[in-house]
Amino acid sequence: MILEKKVSDSLTQHVEIVMPQHINGQRRLFGGQLMEWIDVVAAVVARRHANSNVVTVMVDKLNFEESANINDLLVLEGKVTFVGKTSMEIRVDTMVENLEGERKRVNKAYLVMVAVDENKNPKEVPRLLLETKEEQREYAKAKRRYELRKKRQIENF
Repeated sequence: MILEKKVSDSLTQHVEIVMPQHINGQRRLFGGQLMEWIDVVAAVVARRHANSNVVTVMVDKLNFEESANINDLLVLEGKVTFVGKTSMEIRVDTMVENLEGERKRVNKAYLVMVAVDENKNPKEVPRLLLETKEEQREYAKAKRRYELRKKRQIENF
């Protein structure tokens, strides 16, 4: 097994055009559709990092900041922000890109994924090698979220 990987090793970008089948009654992107795309991007990031199958454990945070409309170009970017022993926190940013290439963020989401082996048991994942100050800042924030999630689990028992 690879002992550690860089954030850039699993960075993923996915692009969609909002089509009529993706919109709600207000002619805006249906939130559930965006959530599906976010989950797929997070899974690809986690699979690339873990070199194994993964399962979504939770969506820790999902903020809808702006709407997306029919014919908008959506760019979803995912990256690993934190790893535990078998779990990974994945951040997915969704932006609307206009015809000039300018982007405006419409959504930010954090998901927790767990690597699984062929028997669907949790599997250890490579550590995260942080290369930039931004990655270090994001990791520190993610570690706090990880600790809060652990605390909530203990309190719920």
